[in-house]
Amino acid sequence: MKKILLILFLHLSIYSQTIKDISNIVGIRENQLIGHGLVVGLPGTGDKSQFTMQSLQNLLRNSYIKIPASSIKSKNIATVMVTALLPPFARQGDKLKLKISSIGDAKSIDGGQLLLTQLKGVDGNVYALAQGTILANNDIQTSGFIYDGAIVEKELTYSLKDEKFITLSLLKQDAKTAALCEEKINQKFGKKLAVAYDTRTIEIAKPENMSMIRFISEIESIKLESNIKKKIVIDTTKEIIIAGLDIVIKPVTISKKDFTLRIKKTLLNEDKWNDDKVNTGLDIGDDVKIGKEAVQVNLSNALINTKKEPTISDLVRSMKIMKLSITEIIDTIKLLDSLGAIDAELEIVR
Repeated sequence: MKKILLILFLHLSIYSQTIKDISNIVGIRENQLIGHGLVVGLPGTGDKSQFTMQSLQNLLRNSYIKIPASSIKSKNIATVMVTALLPPFARQGDKLKLKISSIGDAKSIDGGQLLLTQLKGVDGNVYALAQGTILANNDIQTSGFIYDGAIVEKELTYSLKDEKFITLSLLKQDAKTAALCEEKINQKFGKKLAVAYDTRTIEIAKPENMSMIRFISEIESIKLESNIKKKIVIDTTKEIIIAGLDIVIKPVTISKKDFTLRIKKTLLNEDKWNDDKVNTGLDIGDDVKIGKEAVQVNLSNALINTKKEPTISDLVRSMKIMKLSITEIIDTIKLLDSLGAIDAELEIVR
């Protein structure tokens, strides 16, 4: 039986975001690291490039083993590029996620062991050391990850303690939003501390009787209405979906092989749902709960009544009740994004 998922809502509502959701603090950012390393232990899926043979020769030479590169015939090794992001205020001993990509003609690096690799910044300094077992992507076997595969060795020196100002940079330039941020910040502290210099940049002076960390906390928690997109993060390797509770879905109909999704407006009659509008053509099953609202579902059909706008969170929960696979849920979210039915930025992590 084809499954039907119907989500109904009454009206559009404006939701609030905080300043933290729509801006970054200039100077507090991630830094990219890069290095090249050698992967060993591959089951004949490595490469025979001259570059790889030379890398292995150099490694063996450091162990006082001299062997000409031309005599190395193994296909159990591969040369890779290793990249990572160094978070702001990272400390020695913190662990980083690594992205690994083959640069030779290896067929697969899955399960290979990355040997100790230096990760450098653009200044040439080594900030982390990487090593570990690679988990390749399902669709591209020549690239993959090592979770917690690098350890921070060198810290970036940046202190907020003695700063007198902070500068906000909006994620998206918008004169109305910049002016609103300036207004809300000045209202919060009862004095003119914030000045918007352009459609993205707002400089804010710190009050003398407040620490910088407390000041940033107060600024970031200020609520305002904004149309800047929020983000949905999908990790296809771990099959994880991360989304805010208030990312709404616009009216749309999607018909797929195993189910049909309909999200549409309906009518209210004296603060109650019009049953003729809601229930027509649906086989209503047992009562369950989605969030705080009671809904009617069964395993073949799902009817979700929301007096507010239906969200990605509602969609994911209802599809799980219908026992649809995580792959089907991810594909549906991607399709909603391509149809313009969600006002959010979709980030796919592989």
